[in-house]
Amino acid sequence: MAMSTSKVAPLLTNMEEAVGSVEDKEYTCFSDAIAIQKNSSILSVEVVKNIETAVNEGKLGEVFSIVKDISQEVSRSTVKIAVTGDSGNGMSSFINALRLIGHEEEDSAPTGVVRTTQKPACYSSSRFPNVDLWDLPGTGVTAQSMENYLEEMDFEKYDLIIIIASEQFSSNHVKLAKAMQRMKKRFYVVWTKLDRDLGPSAHSEPQLLRSIQESIQENLQKEGVKVPPIFLVSSFKPSLHDFPKLRDTLKKDIPSMRYYGLLGTVFQICEKTINEIVETINKSIDEDNLKSIGISNPDNLGECQKVFQERLGVDDRSLYQVALIMNQPDVDSMIAKLSQVTQRDQDGWTLSQLSCSGIKRFYTRFKDNISGCFDSRRHRHMSQKDVLDEVAKQTKKILGEILKQSIILPQEG
Repeated sequence: MAMSTSKVAPLLTNMEEAVGSVEDKEYTCFSDAIAIQKNSSILSVEVVKNIETAVNEGKLGEVFSIVKDISQEVSRSTVKIAVTGDSGNGMSSFINALRLIGHEEEDSAPTGVVRTTQKPACYSSSRFPNVDLWDLPGTGVTAQSMENYLEEMDFEKYDLIIIIASEQFSSNHVKLAKAMQRMKKRFYVVWTKLDRDLGPSAHSEPQLLRSIQESIQENLQKEGVKVPPIFLVSSFKPSLHDFPKLRDTLKKDIPSMRYYGLLGTVFQICEKTINEIVETINKSIDEDNLKSIGISNPDNLGECQKVFQERLGVDDRSLYQVALIMNQPDVDSMIAKLSQVTQRDQDGWTLSQLSCSGIKRFYTRFKDNISGCFDSRRHRHMSQKDVLDEVAKQTKKILGEILKQSIILPQEG
């Protein structure tokens, strides 16, 4: 059993950002940074605008309500899982084994010693409701480069990619894993045909399993790939080895896959709106015009922070309203929980920095007479922008916590 450790050629640069033109991808862009599919019934133009408006008005509780409502629809959405690897690695056999059906059954994926999958084929299983299992052609079906294969298979549309390997963990497997990491895609590595490895091996079963696992890890780590979940299975013995563990892992991961894209996209929308607010306030700082946003004494950094918090909807009063909308039985505890997400980053500040910047604990009430540390216009602007940047940073953290709270994953059954 050979394990390839060949050097992997570089893939497309900055793949996660190369989404192509709007026309190519058939997307409707709601902003420069966010692309959403035209046929999305969940994040419609109206929903996205409502989210942007809520953040722009500092009404984070409304964001919670919007996401909570659409999460009901997401819970019924289909999860798409792609199975890929080198031709001959046994992708089709694996899909049949995962579904616990025989090769001879009518709805089974075709298998054989020759290439049987020439184009993507979709399968379903009662064991995984609302899940599409896509059997992709192997990387050796055509002579195109790995870059062309990645583009042709359109991995962006899948929620999980399962990379199948057997006999050797080739450079193609590493390239696939590296591409999935760049695309920020969740993926597993599954070593199949384990029965063939165990038969002629002079090593004990535990030794062989450990050797395969370590070799896969080493090949990935050499190319800077964070090691994903790895499962060693035999498609002819779907009740043995890591197959039960793989099924259990899938059942636990599938619910979160449904919400991963939603939360990520909603956070992008919120983040973009926050950045626009910050940009507008920064212009007021540069123009010495903070009084236009309600700051009576721009040299008082405590007052600046308070107004910035109110503008972004993370002052005490606003958070109290958020907690009420989230229907928290203990509002004070919820506010404290939201506050705690900010404390970790604050611990590295020195007392002198805290005094100068006006940024103490995020929700500590400031005395009215805190004065600016610097008299010069430039330093005053820098201090005001530091306060604003910190408030924006913590607002994003609080929004992340609110979004997580808006979705309750199904309990394990």
